[in-house]
Amino acid sequence: MRNKRSSYYTYLDKTIIKDKLHLINSFMLCCLNVLIVFLSFLQQAPQLITTYDQKNGGVRTDVIMTNYKSDKNEVPVTLANGSTVPLVEIPPKDEEAGEYNPFEHRKLSHPTSDLDTLIHLLKGSLGSGILAMPLAFANAGLGFGLFATFAIGAICTYCVHILVRSAHTLCARRRVPSLGFAEVAEAAFLSGPQYLHQWSQFAKAMINLFLVIDLLGCCCVYIVFVSKNIKQVVDFHTESDVDLRFYMAALLPLLILVNLIRNLKYLAPFSMLANILIATGMGITFYYIFLDLPSPYERSMIVDWTKWPMFFGTAIFALEGIGVVMPLENNMKTPTHFIGCPGVLNTGMFFVVLLYASVGFFGFLKYGPDTKGSISLNLPEEDILAQCVKIMIAVAIFFTYSLQFYVPMEIIWKNLKHHFGARKLAVEYIVRIAIIIGTVVIAVAIPNLGGFISLVGAVCLSTLGLIFPAIIDLVTFYEDPGLGRFNWRLWKNALLIIFGLVGFITGSYVSIQEIINSEES
Repeated sequence: MRNKRSSYYTYLDKTIIKDKLHLINSFMLCCLNVLIVFLSFLQQAPQLITTYDQKNGGVRTDVIMTNYKSDKNEVPVTLANGSTVPLVEIPPKDEEAGEYNPFEHRKLSHPTSDLDTLIHLLKGSLGSGILAMPLAFANAGLGFGLFATFAIGAICTYCVHILVRSAHTLCARRRVPSLGFAEVAEAAFLSGPQYLHQWSQFAKAMINLFLVIDLLGCCCVYIVFVSKNIKQVVDFHTESDVDLRFYMAALLPLLILVNLIRNLKYLAPFSMLANILIATGMGITFYYIFLDLPSPYERSMIVDWTKWPMFFGTAIFALEGIGVVMPLENNMKTPTHFIGCPGVLNTGMFFVVLLYASVGFFGFLKYGPDTKGSISLNLPEEDILAQCVKIMIAVAIFFTYSLQFYVPMEIIWKNLKHHFGARKLAVEYIVRIAIIIGTVVIAVAIPNLGGFISLVGAVCLSTLGLIFPAIIDLVTFYEDPGLGRFNWRLWKNALLIIFGLVGFITGSYVSIQEIINSEES
């Protein structure tokens, strides 16, 4: 009798747990549907669909469509201005062709091999952020920093995976060979629930906006990087203490001169020089780091949790290279190898995370609480070799500014140039100079290197690298194939979005506090 009663209660407990799970899933779906309905009421105006103008070139935005429904493999998406991806003419649909394979329709004059793409991915991901990784570990601790770096690296890599997978699916549905990051967001909203179609242009604009803010924010960080390294060397030889802002202002004419170059081809030699200088500088920096390393027991394994948001912002600033992913994948000879197993992405990100974790771990182990915003600033000021490293890194980052500046300038100018007639070239130069002056002014206003890096990472890269890919994945597969058993796709993307939002809010708050406190002191 007791066994029967026990079995009955066990069955009853399982039933209650199952009902609770169904109730939670239903609540999540209800919230999602309420949000969709709310968005539909906020904007009932007909949406504006951009189309390719074969006669005049460029795009037209005078075609108004309402109740626009996108079904799989039926309606092509057209590419609008504001993108860094060239416009492509949509091939007509062949009813007898069957399933559309976007990779077979990519017409590339110089497609890159898997090895070339891997090299470009490493170059695109290994930037100035590696110099700030020891500071990130200082805000996390030696043990927790190592664990968290690999965890954030894995999450960032997974978000790139779902972004590229969504892009492949949307290319097949829309029957286009390739899509850029912003176009993927636009096509996802056009392929999702009908209530979201009118938000497709807004989604694309938000991606482009955060890309511009991110890249221009990086340009501001580069100005602080260069100025601080040059100041250390000059101050040592002149035995003076000139204000850091003076060096930033002195960089302005040189930045304007270099960034008036409009053709990316002419910037390639500077890119090669920057790569050589960074590689040499990092090699010498490792030499100094491994001299008389202290015991790991002399460093904190984990620090106070109030510093973790600074670690998050700095680490994601260093690790996140999502802006270069879609252009690299779109130019591959075999795009399916990009997210395969092991795949170009997994291989590249493994080495990137390993290198960043190594620099952060050993850099913090060497300098401890005295770790500065750039590990080069911790090198001995009186040593000639260390001074050469600082100059090399300063020159490399100076030229990297031009490469970072190119993409946001392209996005901004493509949205502005149709307002001007024959004066386009003169206006473009004026816009370039104005934006360069703006980055210098912001750098002068916020010379705190560590706080600035963390702020850019928390604001821009948590959205671009975590939140937006999760939203795109959710919207792309919302109807086909659906949310899956127990709505696992909804839960998974909700967790990614929450993680990104927590990092965004806490990282921004702590970074701004750090900047304000440094100014007061």
